[in-house]
Amino acid sequence: MNLYQKLRETVSSVAPIMVLVAALSLTIAPLGSGMIARFLTGGVLVIIGLTLFLLGVDIGILPIGERAGAALTSKRNLALLLASSFFIGFMITIAEPDVQVLADQVKAIAPGISKWGLILFIAAGIGLFVTLGILRTVLSIPLKTILIIAYVAVFILAFLSPKTFQGVAFDSGGATTGPMTVPFIMALGVGVAAVRSKSGSASASTSDDSFGLTGIASVGPIAAVCMYGILSAQTGEGSADTPEAMEQTAEGLSVFIRILPHIFREVVSALAPLVTLAAVFQIFLIKMPPFQVIRMIRGLLLSFLGLVLFLTGAQGGFMPTGTRLGEILGEFAVSGDKFVRVFNEAGEITSSLDIPGGVQIAFLIAVGCVFGAVVVSAEPAVWVLTDQVENISGGTIKRKVMLAALSAGVAISIGISMARVLFGFSLWYILVPGYALALALTFFCPNLFTAIAFDSGGVASGPMTSTFVLSFTLGSSAASGGNPAVDAFGVIALVAMTPLIAIQVLGIFFRIKSGTSAKKSREEPK
Repeated sequence: MNLYQKLRETVSSVAPIMVLVAALSLTIAPLGSGMIARFLTGGVLVIIGLTLFLLGVDIGILPIGERAGAALTSKRNLALLLASSFFIGFMITIAEPDVQVLADQVKAIAPGISKWGLILFIAAGIGLFVTLGILRTVLSIPLKTILIIAYVAVFILAFLSPKTFQGVAFDSGGATTGPMTVPFIMALGVGVAAVRSKSGSASASTSDDSFGLTGIASVGPIAAVCMYGILSAQTGEGSADTPEAMEQTAEGLSVFIRILPHIFREVVSALAPLVTLAAVFQIFLIKMPPFQVIRMIRGLLLSFLGLVLFLTGAQGGFMPTGTRLGEILGEFAVSGDKFVRVFNEAGEITSSLDIPGGVQIAFLIAVGCVFGAVVVSAEPAVWVLTDQVENISGGTIKRKVMLAALSAGVAISIGISMARVLFGFSLWYILVPGYALALALTFFCPNLFTAIAFDSGGVASGPMTSTFVLSFTLGSSAASGGNPAVDAFGVIALVAMTPLIAIQVLGIFFRIKSGTSAKKSREEPK
């Protein structure tokens, strides 16, 4: 995929958020010229950084995963395959941009939680469940069996963990399925399923086994963060009953230069394990020719530069602006102040309109819904997913229909998240029935659609959700007098839950429609 196409994808993902924030700043939520300048600068850095990062993944990182997956499965050594799967999942997750952003958000809200402790637990969870997923494929265990057992265990762990960790745990499950992690995991899954097919040990469900590994892997971080929370509570570490809101002082554009050295060191730490893994694979396993090694190195350098720019733009512009915007609208929703209509150049109100408090709350929820619909519609991964389902269904399930279903679902998810911020009801009221419904649908949905649904649980929760929408929720919670560590985290989890239900419902519809068409064809006179 060329640079222009990657740039077009990232612009289509980031630009709608930038336009919406600019519109809100000019009307009801004045952010000030300094914050807007930071936001726009951060947006440009995010676009350039994400473009370079994705291009580097395609050039230098994805080929490593594909070749390593093929080489490992061809050796027919189960112990080697499982051990390598763990280390691949572990090291790739450390370099995942969305995981880095989530850990920064958690650290800012709950200073008692170690950022790298959280990242390492998340990475270990991914590694363990990637290994479990590979073992499932080798042993031909039904996907729904693994998912039901895993999610029952996860919910038990979640109920035992401190409240501060519960939303973060489920958010981590969506944040891990990003542009760095998914290509490696999918390459392993497809490779193992292909080897089983060639060896003649595969059943009719081999094509289904090509999917589902990402869905299983995304359960791992949830369990791991819950365990981290339980251990932290026992040792007295990591507790933060009254988390501090992130400092959002407008420091001007110099903030990007100030945070750059720190981000540079963080990215070096994140990518070093991946570079080590690539070197080990090259020497002992894949043994690429020199020109491909040079291409791999070029891709790694692009990924490094892109990740530095992306995180600089996110931390310096996007996250503070999202938090500040959430604070303004959160204060508006609970304070009963007048609805601002017009501002002068100095930011002073020149015209206002009294609005009832209930309408103000509804407005904040509506803004969250709009953010949800815009974010999911702009995510490149969502467009890839809708194309995939349309092709699998032979055109029966149209891309536009699925996109509309996902947009509505994610809009409702973020709207519910905003309602949680304002009214403080438990995350379990949504997650328990939501996942129960998703798991129940596995008994009625075609296996292939179930696998795709759980694989795609994280596609809607991309960089914009991890950076901007979560920050917006955190700001709203702080401004409305809530506890951000408890009330705000969970928004990524709700967004990630939507495709599990939406795609399976469409799969059931596809089965019914296919059965009806087959019945009509049998009844037609020959």
